[in-house]
Amino acid sequence: MKALVAVKRVVDFNVKVRVKADGSGLDIGNVKMSMNPFDECAIEEAVRLKEASKINEIVAVSLGEKKCEDVLRTALAMGADRAIHVETEEELDSRAVSKILQKIVEKEQPQIILLGKQAIDDDANQTAQRLAALLNAPQATFASKVEVNNDEVLVTREIDGGVEKLALKLPAVISADLRLNEPRFVKLPNLMAAKKKTLEKQSIEDLNVDISGSLKTVSVAEPKARQAGVKVANVSELIEKLAAANAI
Repeated sequence: MKALVAVKRVVDFNVKVRVKADGSGLDIGNVKMSMNPFDECAIEEAVRLKEASKINEIVAVSLGEKKCEDVLRTALAMGADRAIHVETEEELDSRAVSKILQKIVEKEQPQIILLGKQAIDDDANQTAQRLAALLNAPQATFASKVEVNNDEVLVTREIDGGVEKLALKLPAVISADLRLNEPRFVKLPNLMAAKKKTLEKQSIEDLNVDISGSLKTVSVAEPKARQAGVKVANVSELIEKLAAANAI
C-alpha cells in the first residue's frame, strides 16, 4: 500500500511577515522558511502508518520554485521513501494545486492521499476537498486520528460539540489537523541520509496540466492598526459608544 503526501514550503510560523513597499506581495527575502505545520502532521502520520506495517511506501510531493527541495528533504528525513518536485515559478492557488496533484495521483496510484488541512500562508483550506472531487474519491477533512484496516480507513475528526468517525473505502483523501500527532524532531544524520533518496523533478508541462484562469494576486496590504481601547464610567456610556461604533 502506498501513501502520497503533499507538502508546502511556507514562511516559518514564528516569523512576522511584512508587506512589500509596493504592495505586490510579502517580503520573504532572507526570511526563515519551513514545511507547513499541517503538512508535517500529514508526513508524520504516513511514517507512523508505515512503522505499523499498514503501508509500505511514502511519496512526498511539493509544488513550487527550486527552493522547495528543502521541505522535500525534510520529508525524506522524517521517513518518506522518495519525493517528487513539480518545479514552477507560477503563482499557484488551490485550484491549480489540486489539478497538478490529480495528475500525480493518477500516475502513482496511491491508496492514501494525505495533505495538511490548510497552509498557514493563504489559509485557503480547499486543496484536499478539490482534489477529492477531481478524483471522485471519498474524503475526510480535519483528521485527528487515522486507522487503516485492509481496504478501509477509519478517520476521527472533531466537529462542533463532539467527534465524528468516518469509514472510507480506499483510495481516499485525508487532510490532517494539528491534533493528529506531534511530528518527530529531524536529526542531522537523517537529513544527511535523505540526500541519497530519490527526488524526481517534473514540470507542469510534463504533467500536461492547464492551470490558466487561476487566481492572481493584485495587491497585498497590512490590516489597519487597532485603535486603543477606552474605559467607560457606566453601562449607559458603553451602550452609547457601541451604538456610535456600529453607525460608522
